[in-house]
Amino acid sequence: MKFLELHERLRLETWRRIDQGVVSSSLLALKAGLAQAHISNFLHGRRRLSLPALDRILLAQELSVEDLSSDPERFASTEVERELMDTIPIVSHSVAMAAPFITPRAIIDSLQMPSGWLKSFPARRAVNRRNWERFVAVRVSAMQSLPMDPVLRAGSLAIIDRHYNSLAALRPPHPNLYAVRAGSQMAFRHVSFDASRLVLRPRMLEHPLDVIELAAGESPSDLLVGRVCLSVSEV
Repeated sequence: MKFLELHERLRLETWRRIDQGVVSSSLLALKAGLAQAHISNFLHGRRRLSLPALDRILLAQELSVEDLSSDPERFASTEVERELMDTIPIVSHSVAMAAPFITPRAIIDSLQMPSGWLKSFPARRAVNRRNWERFVAVRVSAMQSLPMDPVLRAGSLAIIDRHYNSLAALRPPHPNLYAVRAGSQMAFRHVSFDASRLVLRPRMLEHPLDVIELAAGESPSDLLVGRVCLSVSEV
């Protein structure tokens, strides 16, 4: 088997294992001793592995060349399955809040969703968001999840639609859940606007309201990172 074929089969097998929950790209990076950006570039076909890096990934997954040489139909079907999935980059909170474009270096991991599913969400964006990459996912910390429990769980992944930074409710009277830029931090709340102030409302009544005063020339859409369209808890 030629190197390029071996490389592609390893990529597809790795994706298959990620889809099945056997491994994650972050765990694979740790076990193989490679940067997560390097693993992401490999998985998404942006760059090829060197021979030493290929060996590391084989060893990390306890795979051999013989394993990848057998059952070629399995790898063909895996490629079809991958084409039926949309990839959402998992990024840091700072990247989600401020980066219009998600560079490979900024991707911590990735999340797979059925192809076309994300297109069902309407966009209500400000003009300055027109060229932003739309969907990103971030990890929700324990402190961030408490005010919105059980809608958000600690350690869950919040998928943020950055093309929805309008205060208009998607399904009134149910309020939207937003990721909000609060200083240098990200908060997850229901949001309303009152006399130049953004009011962050928790779901749990024992948590207080938070109020953000808008600066001169600032609009609510500047602080809304986007609508949380899905929360995914990993088991």
